[in-house]
Amino acid sequence: MFNLFFWLILGIIFYTYFGYPLFILFLSLFINNRINKKDIEPSVSLLITAYNEEKNIARKLEDTLGLNYPREKIEIIVASDASDDGTEQIVRAFSDKGVVLHRVEGRVGKTETQNQTVKIAKGDIILFSDATTTYKKDALRKIVRNYNDPSVGAVSGRYEYVNPTGAPVGVGTILFWKYENSVKSRQTRIKTVTGCCGCIYSIRRSLYEPLPREIISDLVEPLKILEKGYRIAFEPEAIAYEETTETSKEEFGMRVRVISRGMYGLWYMRRLFNPLQYGFVSFQLLSHKVLRWMIPFLLPLLLISNLFLAGHAFYNVSLLFQVLFYVGAGSGYFLDKMGKKVRLLALPLYYCVVNAASVAAFFRTLFGKKAIVWETVRK
Repeated sequence: MFNLFFWLILGIIFYTYFGYPLFILFLSLFINNRINKKDIEPSVSLLITAYNEEKNIARKLEDTLGLNYPREKIEIIVASDASDDGTEQIVRAFSDKGVVLHRVEGRVGKTETQNQTVKIAKGDIILFSDATTTYKKDALRKIVRNYNDPSVGAVSGRYEYVNPTGAPVGVGTILFWKYENSVKSRQTRIKTVTGCCGCIYSIRRSLYEPLPREIISDLVEPLKILEKGYRIAFEPEAIAYEETTETSKEEFGMRVRVISRGMYGLWYMRRLFNPLQYGFVSFQLLSHKVLRWMIPFLLPLLLISNLFLAGHAFYNVSLLFQVLFYVGAGSGYFLDKMGKKVRLLALPLYYCVVNAASVAAFFRTLFGKKAIVWETVRK
């Protein structure tokens, strides 16, 4: 019985992290639904959502003004979620360069701030960004060329995380997003991308749909696009640079908020889990989202079943590997708290932080606690 239990759990874990990506890779070798890209110049509203970003907003605006795109075709809007530091004063200083400040009162959270700001946006394409993200100069051009294809309703760019301090949790973040970007590239070929990178994603303004404030927009807005019959494109050449978090505590807090909002989002869009109507989309959401959130509940069961199977060479090795992995994660955590950076422990530390965040997010969602507002993390 323990033998069956062990292999069943191990199979689910292997499928989630390796089997599903390999299956997508296999399909993409035979299916390539190309997007009809062309260099076009539609009007774009670049919407920067910010809360208390006085340390970052000037750099962000200078970066945005320097993008390689006709200035008369870009509308730059800073959507302030009731910032109470110097953010809005700094933004006003850029008004002579055409930057628009739109303050939303009441501290309503990122999604509702976007809902209200899209109402005043004039561009045919809405590009969502954050104050801490900088773009490669041609990122906007790379994104909008996908909209030459009328079947495309949303386009995501690609994260490139940088880790200037060498923080172990930052190393884990970089590895994770390299993995995610690879999967998204293959998903695009088979028309199954279901989520976007929150700091660099865009949609046709005509397709935007206001969302409940507790919902994570860069997951659910694209799902709404799919529901309307359009496709989502992942543009790997549109690059956004973002600094990683510095500590496991910061990463944990951010992941809890993101994952809990993602759980609310999938519950909100639960009709997409009907395989008779949405087929491969249902399969993908289950494989790439739901199963990943289930993994932390399976890991203790894997360890317990392995304990009962100890005595056989294979199970002894697998038990030793698990123990060393968790010891490495625990050591990485305490060394991280002491300010010591050990890159060797980056992967087990990040993996355990993210999975612990999934557990915390699950119980927050279960008990109805909603993560609506956010605090500035990266300074």
